[in-house]
Amino acid sequence: KVVRRLITIGMLVTWSITSAAAYFLLDMSFDIALLMGAILVVTGPTVIIPLLRSLHLGGKIGSILRWEGIVIDPIGVILAVLVFEAISAGGFPDATSVVISDLLITIIAGSLIGVVSALIVAQILRSYWLPDFLHSAFTLAFAIGAFTAANSIQTDSGLLSVTVMGIFLANQKWVSVRHIIEFKENLRVLLISVLFIILAASLDLELIKDALGVGILLFLLVLILIARPLSVAVSTVGSGLKIEEKGFLASIAPRGIVAASVASVFALRLAESGRTDAEMLVPYTFIVIAATVALYGLAAAPLAKRLKIGKPNPQGVLFVGSHNWARAIAVTLLKEGFSVMMVDSNRANIQASRMLGLAAFHSNILTQYARDEINLSGLGHFCAITSDDDYNSLAIMQFVDAFQRSSVYQLPPRKEENDQKDVVSEHLRGRILFGPGITYAFLSSRFAAGATVKITGLTDEFNYQTFNSFYGDKAVPLFLIDQHQNLIPFTTEGAPEPQAGQKIVSLVNPESK
Repeated sequence: KVVRRLITIGMLVTWSITSAAAYFLLDMSFDIALLMGAILVVTGPTVIIPLLRSLHLGGKIGSILRWEGIVIDPIGVILAVLVFEAISAGGFPDATSVVISDLLITIIAGSLIGVVSALIVAQILRSYWLPDFLHSAFTLAFAIGAFTAANSIQTDSGLLSVTVMGIFLANQKWVSVRHIIEFKENLRVLLISVLFIILAASLDLELIKDALGVGILLFLLVLILIARPLSVAVSTVGSGLKIEEKGFLASIAPRGIVAASVASVFALRLAESGRTDAEMLVPYTFIVIAATVALYGLAAAPLAKRLKIGKPNPQGVLFVGSHNWARAIAVTLLKEGFSVMMVDSNRANIQASRMLGLAAFHSNILTQYARDEINLSGLGHFCAITSDDDYNSLAIMQFVDAFQRSSVYQLPPRKEENDQKDVVSEHLRGRILFGPGITYAFLSSRFAAGATVKITGLTDEFNYQTFNSFYGDKAVPLFLIDQHQNLIPFTTEGAPEPQAGQKIVSLVNPESK
């Protein structure tokens, strides 16, 4: 409901306020001010989605911001096209019928071509008519074809077409497109980077100098302090969102590559038609992009932390496996202030975890249900610690994109020392926890013998060398907690270097306690 309002009512509020500000503060003509307002209703997923990843925002707020950014792109472009068509037709009163017909054709043609294209791609992939290595290239070619086909019917309806195509492919259940999404992410970073450089290279520095001044500063303040908060306020009435969540929504609206490219295209077309007063569209738009990306990018993390919306540097742990010694480690970390989530398909293990006050999720971690429903807010480490090495590796593959490769861990394979033929390939595994030979069987036997998880604080007198000499092989270091409350797992890649003031979480034999 909030997303629907933001891209309709909220968009109209932003358009109205931004256009009025452009008219009065930037001394634009009325029609060019309306075009400027239409261009700047676009927030842009190319900026927001990386920002959400860095903040680890989950729940409603992350979904609202993500979907607003995705859907407002084509809607904002269509609005800008309609305003441009009205300007080209000689004025708004004379262009009503043209605008309405263009809007209807854009929506119908863009949506229909997008859905049909997605259905064709899904059916071809589902029928295995293409080898795997052609899936990404074929889908890209079809997206370009859909874009071109829609544009040939109605100018600038291609963006709506490929957005609908993408939404449909992402939500259909017939065939997995995860490998295509990975290709798309890499392509997106490359193309957007190149496009920004090309557009920026076309800027006239004299126009940038002319654009700088009190007017653009006041315009930015109106955009940030009035337009966005008011848009969010009217869009979240009766939504049930908390005041902190509404405040965060009102504080995030960076503009991105779509605004820059649309402004560049329309400024060029208007200049060709003799409208020299449109030349300031591009410098003003680039100043807005630079200012909003810098402001929202720098302010988002401290604001999210202050409002308790997300954790920019989450240190919690998702444990796959909720057996007895996994619960012992989790309880110790929970007492130290770290978020912990236990996932297990064994209901008895889940019930035992909940009895200890641990957050627990009953599911097979490999299911799509687990992938969609587990709340990852506050969790920055993924530890697969079941007795099945192959299952641990599959769990890593399922969640590697959610946690990044640097933060996914699993126990050492139990067969590694005995038979290399049975060990899962390295590229299918996560980072190896604790140390060589610290397998599931090893840890289980130590716990069965009475070993416990212990927190040891390090000082100048009792440093890490003293710790090692005192415990020897009677203690297995598991995690390091540094002075900034960062959780650092010990791995086979090399142990961290514990310092005074830090704490070691270790497994200690009963006679050494």
